Amino acid sequence: MKTDKEILLRNLFENWAGEKAENVLPLTAHGSNREYYRIIGGKKQAIGAYNPDLAENKAFISFSRHFKKMGLNVPEVYAENLENHVYLVQDLGDITLFDFRNSKNGFTGEVNAVYEHVIDILPEFQIRARKGLDFSICFPRDRFDRQSMQWDLNYFKYYFLKPAAIAFHEQELENDFQSLTDFLLTADQDYFLYRDFQSRNIMIYEGQPYFLDYQGGRKGSLHYDLASLLFDAKADIPPEQRNALLERYIKRAGGIITIDRQKFIAHYYGYVLIRILQALGAYGYRGFYERKTHFLQSVPFAQKNIAWLLDNNKIPVKLPALMDVLQKIADRKFVDLDTQDDGRLTVRIYSFSYKKGLPQDDSGNGGGFVFDCRFLPNPGRYPEYKNLTGSDAEVIKFLEKEPAVHQFMQSTQTIVDNAVDNYLSRRFNHLMVCFGCTGGQHRSVYFADRMAAFLKNKYNINVILKHRERDTA
Repeated sequence: MKTDKEILLRNLFENWAGEKAENVLPLTAHGSNREYYRIIGGKKQAIGAYNPDLAENKAFISFSRHFKKMGLNVPEVYAENLENHVYLVQDLGDITLFDFRNSKNGFTGEVNAVYEHVIDILPEFQIRARKGLDFSICFPRDRFDRQSMQWDLNYFKYYFLKPAAIAFHEQELENDFQSLTDFLLTADQDYFLYRDFQSRNIMIYEGQPYFLDYQGGRKGSLHYDLASLLFDAKADIPPEQRNALLERYIKRAGGIITIDRQKFIAHYYGYVLIRILQALGAYGYRGFYERKTHFLQSVPFAQKNIAWLLDNNKIPVKLPALMDVLQKIADRKFVDLDTQDDGRLTVRIYSFSYKKGLPQDDSGNGGGFVFDCRFLPNPGRYPEYKNLTGSDAEVIKFLEKEPAVHQFMQSTQTIVDNAVDNYLSRRFNHLMVCFGCTGGQHRSVYFADRMAAFLKNKYNINVILKHRERDTA
């Protein structure tokens, strides 16, 4: 049964595209209350968004058009019906920078090269694109000022510290919050602050990074967005690469404006701290209060970043009460949150060829899912793809042109997502997910890769990916 939102989006799509919307596929929600749909017609497709917050929609659309005019890689806005809270934007696929990093099994040279490219682009948003930007439509404030910082710090205090039962002295902690805020505000605040510049808001589309979720942008310092990217908890960037990317940014931004390196680095680590505290507040709000427990599984990664800051003496101002709290967080064993023990859920994902039978389940549990990809278009029938696999960009592009591929992906992700949530709540420790096709080389490999990236992005669980035929060819 079609919802009112879907009907509105179908009508908007058909008016824009001049053709019927053949499929409207809901996309998996993450950390916001916005709802997204992939809308597919005969020749065109788009992402449809529903968001009841008019001010946020206006900010997103205004910023998108300005950034596009400035030559930056953001989704094109195709059409909007703001009276009914819907709009259409360019479909940039399903691969985020976070997914790309996970698909390479670590912070490889290839992943580092993409991060370097992103670092080079960041000052274009912050410095060059601020010119002509309408800051009057910023949501919810036009500047990352004292009030904004206090909101973030109280978010951390009330939604993470208190529900996690971490003891603190209220007045002394408030005094440190004021000291930290005073220090942060000594940095120049007249740049565009993206606000959520992290790996899940950067898409990899046709080999290039594209940028999303800047509707919360406002005036602020340069440091916050850099901290958001480099201390993105689950991205888990190694300290050596993080430091090299910091130096690259200083050189790149320093080619546009004058930067005092010593002062910049001191302010940078102050903004790293407030960003980590804001993120912990978000994990607590989504996890403790909204009961979306997978958000709490990011806490151990934040603990690791806090421990690094403390061990390397990177906090640039004296904050005794806050340091005490941070040490308690770093030392705390979050038994209910950290699943890095023997009972941690492991999802084994296989691609295989039906010609050689189903993969063997060595867990002793039986069950799981087997998804048959053979009804989908087969790249292996075309000479140009015959020696490639479903992990290669050319094959990915071929498959992602097909509406049935997107629909199948969404359906399988929904099924497995529901199972993982249930298994976590019941403390099960094994799930097997298999994708089969004719040769085990193209379609099954593609879907196994996508499923692994999806689960690694959403959950702190063991994901073991095995391409049975591809890896033994």
